[in-house]
Amino acid sequence: MSSRLKDVAARAGVSVRTVSNVVSGSAPVAEATRVRVQAVLDELGYRPNLAARNLRAGRTGLIGLAIPELYSPYFGELASLLVAAAQQRSWTVVIEQTFGDPEAERRFFEGAGGRLVDGLIISPWALGPQELKVDARSMPVVLLGERHPQGLADRVAVDNVLAADEATTHLLQGGRRRIAAIGVQPHLRNETARQRLEGYHRALRRAGLAFDPALERPVEALHRQDGAQAMASLLETDVRPDAVFAFSDELALGVLHVAHEHGLRVPEDLAIVGFDGVEDARYSHPPLTTVAPDKKQIAERALQCLGDRIYSPAAASVPPLDIVVRHELCVRASSRPAGT
Repeated sequence: MSSRLKDVAARAGVSVRTVSNVVSGSAPVAEATRVRVQAVLDELGYRPNLAARNLRAGRTGLIGLAIPELYSPYFGELASLLVAAAQQRSWTVVIEQTFGDPEAERRFFEGAGGRLVDGLIISPWALGPQELKVDARSMPVVLLGERHPQGLADRVAVDNVLAADEATTHLLQGGRRRIAAIGVQPHLRNETARQRLEGYHRALRRAGLAFDPALERPVEALHRQDGAQAMASLLETDVRPDAVFAFSDELALGVLHVAHEHGLRVPEDLAIVGFDGVEDARYSHPPLTTVAPDKKQIAERALQCLGDRIYSPAAASVPPLDIVVRHELCVRASSRPAGT
């Protein structure tokens, strides 16, 4: 027979309410008392009835997560980290992929109540601020990425402008002067590409270099084949870059593939930097330099924001947070300075 709260309370020498506070984290408990109660909880193997607790509180223990593409290495890794962090909070994550389609993103919001989720986390590629303004009112929402909610919902993102500036500056410091930018997406409302292009421009401007539109290559999506096609088209022109800043690691891997096909040595003839810090980048040949957002921090901060909004009545009066997470430029062999 499983242990009950009163069994734990009797063994620990505290009240049932104190044990309940330790289990739920709903009220502060003195550290020494908390440690003693937790030791008894572990000893007796106490497991809370989460379904009953959530039912009493009018919650389901479910949260919704919408990402553009599950098969994308970046979003796959991020979703895995979000699920793991949610499990630590005894939450179950319901995942949907939207493919960046506005109707799919809208259905995610509109169907949330029917799925009885307690809150939503979404990386929107299509919905604009005004649409998010309407939908974010109905339940706790955390936005991931660059689509700014204009103070209407909590947002967790990386500083794309700064990160792209650092990536481009790294190439400039390595002696590269004809740096291509692959990943421009003028056909999308998604801010990611625009911000990374802005950072690229900022670094060139600071170095006193003019922008060359021929070196800025648009793509339909941020996948390997798009990077390969963009690089192949670039090599068909008279403009020969000595470096590429790709707006995703998938794009960069496509660029690397085409470079090898055309007999270009990386990094001697062509330095390459990607963005996203996916695991595949470690194992390319040569290993890929990449901007790595702290995906674990993104997951933890997003869930912290959501939990605060779900469980704290006072959170409703707290203005939405705009959280910028860490990133790191992981320098690897694909961008070794020329001549070294």
